[in-house]
Amino acid sequence: MAAMRLAALLAAASLLFAAGCESAAPAEPAPEQEQAPVAESGSDGAAAPAPEQEPVEPPPPPPPVEATLVAIGDVMMHKPMLPGAYDKETDTYDFSGFFAPLRSLFEGADWAVANLETPIAGDDRGFPGYPMFNAPVALADALVDAGFDVVSTANNHSLDQGFKGLAATLKTLRERGIVPVGTAETQEEADALAIVGKNGVAGAFLSYTYGTNGIPIPKDKPFAVNLIDDARIAADIDRARTAGADFVSVSLHFGNEYQREPNDEQRRLARLAIESGADLVIGHHPHVVQPYERYRVDNPDGTSREGIIMYSLGNFVSNQFGDYKEYGAVLKVTFRKTYQADGAAVTTVAEVDAIPTWVHKYVDGGKTRYRVLSLDEVTLESGDPLLTPRMISTLIAKSEEMNGHLDKLAAAAGTGQAPAAEKE
Repeated sequence: MAAMRLAALLAAASLLFAAGCESAAPAEPAPEQEQAPVAESGSDGAAAPAPEQEPVEPPPPPPPVEATLVAIGDVMMHKPMLPGAYDKETDTYDFSGFFAPLRSLFEGADWAVANLETPIAGDDRGFPGYPMFNAPVALADALVDAGFDVVSTANNHSLDQGFKGLAATLKTLRERGIVPVGTAETQEEADALAIVGKNGVAGAFLSYTYGTNGIPIPKDKPFAVNLIDDARIAADIDRARTAGADFVSVSLHFGNEYQREPNDEQRRLARLAIESGADLVIGHHPHVVQPYERYRVDNPDGTSREGIIMYSLGNFVSNQFGDYKEYGAVLKVTFRKTYQADGAAVTTVAEVDAIPTWVHKYVDGGKTRYRVLSLDEVTLESGDPLLTPRMISTLIAKSEEMNGHLDKLAAAAGTGQAPAAEKE
């Protein structure tokens, strides 16, 4: 029994030994895990400082942008101007000839602005001429065709056809994409700001007149025509700035008729507008050209800026002749918008030019017609078949005279003080 028990024990031991000597298949290695870097410790056990980051340069500001405004004076509709534009066969009017010689100048500008010194109240009202003007709807078509997109309607003839005529004029202009400023059919329209953006520059357009030729503004519609008022003008300029306008243009129907120099009240009003934040003042009503000036304003923060005052652009087209009434001007102003490193933008006047013009009244095809020429472009070599050499010589001399007259105040810029901001 003992021998049998011993043999069994030896057999079991040999089986255990064999099992222990067999090599198991190697296990698949675990995939390597990325280890987060361990911060090196200094001798005191503190983490070493992270490497310095290179400073990130801010992106450069956008490049400056420019936009150009051109403005003309009085667009009128005296009765003698009608027959030459009328086509009896089609029973239509065409006034495009007024603007054709200067069309490229108007179309090439970002804004083209005119003083519309006549209602366009509907052809059914007739065209009585002075002193109660009304023009054919075709005049609005001619303005659009020539490239105009803003017109001042606040002048002494705004109510020649009554409030209904005023409202009809606004409707006619807006239907053609022209922005009227200075008159309104409703209080809401009167409160709305005319801000027109072009080429990344936003221009605000305001307009006011000294009166309406004794025609009363309806008592229940005091908003119909913007009358000149110091506080109103300053407040509207401020509203335009707050609304995001890069520049503000103010049209003022003021001054003495047929006077070639601005009076004291014109100077005061125009300079007040610049001091209140306007960049440009466009004057009309005298029906003759008055000079323009550069007016510098010192701001409370020590900076300064320059505004342009065109006291009167004179007549652009009319049937008024003699004593310089057939001579006008086109004002051309280029605004430059410069971006600062902090993202803010500053808009300044980059260039100013005043181009003298002349209303040419001539007969063609048995009709008396009108066109407006740039005096600077009239030369003996121009080959204009409607101008005689004697006329050309006279116009060349007038060009020199008118340029001198326009520029006589430009170099003698005055300086004013902008009002300090009110404290809260």
